Amino acid sequence: MTDAVRAEIAATGSLRVGINLGNMLLVTDREADGTPVGVAPDLAKALAAKLDVPATLIPFPKVGQVADAISGPDVDIGLIAWEPERAETIAFSKPYVEIEATYLIAPGAPFNAIGEVDRPGVRIAVADRAAYDLYLKRTLEHAELVRAPGLDGAFQLFRDEKMQVLAGLRPALTQNAVEMPGARVLPGQYTSIQQAIGTKPGNRAARDFINAFLDEANASGLIAELLERHAVADSLSIAP
Repeated sequence: MTDAVRAEIAATGSLRVGINLGNMLLVTDREADGTPVGVAPDLAKALAAKLDVPATLIPFPKVGQVADAISGPDVDIGLIAWEPERAETIAFSKPYVEIEATYLIAPGAPFNAIGEVDRPGVRIAVADRAAYDLYLKRTLEHAELVRAPGLDGAFQLFRDEKMQVLAGLRPALTQNAVEMPGARVLPGQYTSIQQAIGTKPGNRAARDFINAFLDEANASGLIAELLERHAVADSLSIAP
């Protein structure tokens, strides 16, 4: 089976991995040469080691670029969140960690619960093509999504346009709230963003191999150890 997996996702002699630099929880630093550091890079290296091939980490500034690259010829797998729209062109593994998605409310805005935000006339700043953007696009009935590139871009839009609501991941929004006195992160969540490993739909042996690898990484404590190593255990939960 390993030979079949290598034929699907390591035919070049290495495992070429798309890494989303925009996820500050899964990529927490960069080495001097720009190599990504964090849970996602380390998990990719462990998967490559299981295949007995080197890992070639290919960083992308935005998650949408990783999603596009997985469908192309230059990336074998990508570590991004599962989402139904993405699953139309990407074969996803089971999730390995999950992150709460909620709202940051501007000072003076009247919302106190998740369900109060979806009203006519409400404009929500959001990072373009993030998993929670795709989720909200599918589920909101009244509020309008206003998109900007990346987490920082969405916060700048929210602040500069004096919008009432910013959508995002709880840890990032908590940091944003520090920069905007009086802003509040709402309790609860509108969804849980599940991080997974994606590959091309035809890579069936690879997907089975990746799922078995993640089961082993969970059972052995590797995923928990990576969360502790990169100081994100308080922000990420191991997916059930």
